Amino acid sequence: MSILKPVFDLGAQGIRAAATVHWNLATAPLVEQALIRGEGILAKDGPLVVKTGQHTGRSANDKFIVRDAETENSVWWGKTNKGMSPEQFAALKADFLDFLGTKDTLFVQDLFGGSQPAHRVKVRVINELAWHNLFIRTLLVRPEPEALADFVPDYTIIDLPTFRADPARHGCRSETVIAVNFTEKLILIGGTRYAGEMKKSVFGLLNYLLPVDGIMPMHCSANIGPKGDTAVFFGLSGTGKTTLSADASRTLIGDDEHGWSDTAVFNFEGGCYAKMINLSPEAEPEIFATSKRFGTVLENVVIDPETRELDFNDASLAENSRGSYPIDFIPNASKDNLGPVPQNIIFLTADAYGVLPPIAKLTPDQAMYHFLSGYTARVAGTEIGVTEPSATFSTCFGAPFMPRHPSVYGNLLKERIAKGGVDCWLVNTGWTGGQYGVGKRMPIKATRALLNAALDGSLNDAEFRTDPSFGFKVPVAVPGVDSTILNPRDTWADKAGYDATAKKLVNQFIANFAQFEGDVDASVLEAAPKAA
Repeated sequence: MSILKPVFDLGAQGIRAAATVHWNLATAPLVEQALIRGEGILAKDGPLVVKTGQHTGRSANDKFIVRDAETENSVWWGKTNKGMSPEQFAALKADFLDFLGTKDTLFVQDLFGGSQPAHRVKVRVINELAWHNLFIRTLLVRPEPEALADFVPDYTIIDLPTFRADPARHGCRSETVIAVNFTEKLILIGGTRYAGEMKKSVFGLLNYLLPVDGIMPMHCSANIGPKGDTAVFFGLSGTGKTTLSADASRTLIGDDEHGWSDTAVFNFEGGCYAKMINLSPEAEPEIFATSKRFGTVLENVVIDPETRELDFNDASLAENSRGSYPIDFIPNASKDNLGPVPQNIIFLTADAYGVLPPIAKLTPDQAMYHFLSGYTARVAGTEIGVTEPSATFSTCFGAPFMPRHPSVYGNLLKERIAKGGVDCWLVNTGWTGGQYGVGKRMPIKATRALLNAALDGSLNDAEFRTDPSFGFKVPVAVPGVDSTILNPRDTWADKAGYDATAKKLVNQFIANFAQFEGDVDASVLEAAPKAA
C-alpha cells in the first residue's frame, strides 16, 4: 500500500474493492510491477516494451456518451457522438464495479488534466494493468506529492481491458466500450489494451468543459521561439504534430492537446505520445533519444527477445506503434508546460491527393474554413480498419474528441485569432509529385525550412501567388527550398491529371462544408475553394 493514498479513497467514492490497491506509484515501482506481472519486457536501453493485442489504435466506433438532461442539448449528436441511455450506462457501471471487485490488484493514479491551475480538472484513473497506470501517469499532469493526501477527483476513469461488454445489455456495438457520463463524472473503458483511449477520454472531457469558460481547447502541439513567440500546430495523428513541434531551436510546450486562455497556451498533459514507426535519429533526434530512456513505454514496437534490440521499421505488430514519455525527456521542454498566447497557427494536413502546396498563408476567414473542414488523410494504423491513407475531413482537426457543435470551437478560434492578430498557415506534410501511390511524401527538410521562415517572420516578406482553386496565398520562392515544390502542379508529370484531381478535392471541400453553412458568417463562406 502506497503512502500516497488519499483520505478520499475508493471506499469514499462508493467503489468496493477487495484488491491490493497501489496508490500513486512512481515510474520505477510501476515498471517493476509490469515486469513481475508479465505485462512487458525491458529493451536494451531501458524502456518498457508492451503489446496491445487486437486493438492497436482507438476504437472510434465503440465510444458513447450518456444522453441525459445534461447532454441532450449540449452535445453534437450524430455519427461521432453516439448516445447511450442512462439505463444502459447503469447496467454497464454495475457490471464494471462487479468485475472490478474480482481483481486482486489495482493501480490508481490521481492526476490533473491541464497545466494552468485555473483551468484544470482533477482526474482519478483506476487500472487493472500496471503499465496502463504508468502510461496515464506519464501522459497527464502529475501533482506534487503533498497535494495527493487531500485529492478529491472531479472525474474518474475506470479502465478494465479484460472486461467484455454485452451489446444487448449495455447498448454498445461490441465487447469493447468507452462510455462517458458527464452527469456522474465517470468514464468506463473496457475490452481494449490500447492505452490511448484514456488520454483521449480526458481530452474529450476538457473539450466539453472548457468552452463554457471561453477557453479554446485544441488538438495541437505547441512550442515557443527564442523571442517568446508561441506557435500552435493543429493536425491529426500522422500529420507531424509531434515531429514538427520537437524542434531543438524552440521550447516545447506539448505535442498533442492544449488550451488557449486569455493569458496562455497551456498543455493538457505532462507527457508525449509519439508515433514510433520508422523512427530515425536523423529525422527525429529528440524523439529517438526518448526510445533509449528508462521510463518510456513503447507499444507494439518489435523487439528481439534475445538482444532486446528495437526495430522501428518493422510494422508487423502495428503501423501505429507508439511511445509515451514524460515531456521533460525532451531537452528543450517548457518547465511550466505553458507559454504566451500564440503569434502563429499552423494547420497540418497530410494531403493524400498531392494537390495542396507545402505551405500557404490563410486569412482569418480562410483559417476558420479550414479549421472546420479539418482536411487530412487518415494514416494507416491510427484507427482499426484503416490500412492505407485515404482522404477525410475531421472537423476541428479532432472531430472524435469534440463533444460540442463544431461552431462552438470555430467561433472561439476566430475570436482569438482576431483579438491577437495571429498569422495562420496551412502546411501539407502529405504527398507531392502525384497522389498517394504515385507521388512521394513531402520532404521533411523542406517542411522544416518553410515552417522556420513562417515562424521567424521572413516568409511574410516573400512574393506570393493566389492559388486558383483554393484562394489562399502561396509563396513563389523561399531561400533554401526548391521552388518547383512550392507549386504542386509543377511537380506532376501529368498536368491534366493534377487539374482533374484538384477539381475533385475542391468539390469534396464544398460538399463537406455544406453542413456548416448555416453556422458561419458570409465572409467564411466566401473563403471557400471555388469549383471550376
